[in-house]
Amino acid sequence: MQMQQQTMTQQAGMPQPPQVISTKDALYLTDMMSWNLLAMKKAHFFASQCQDQEVVAAIERAGQMHQRHYQRMLQHLQNPNQPKTPLQ
Repeated sequence: MQMQQQTMTQQAGMPQPPQVISTKDALYLTDMMSWNLLAMKKAHFFASQCQDQEVVAAIERAGQMHQRHYQRMLQHLQNPNQPKTPLQ
């Protein structure tokens, strides 16, 4: 029964973020931001190496997606008390 309640809680998510985050959560957020920044940089580099414009456009879109995710996380961390908008 406890496992079922825990699973339901995980699926529902948090209605609001906690006021304080743990060290482990902070490290995970740092990792997520680093992964998105690296993916954005790699996409830009690889797009510059391609000849086919369709491939360039697809890689650039992927890089822009990672940039949006990075910016959104940064925005949430800098303005923790402002209402959040869903990812586009």
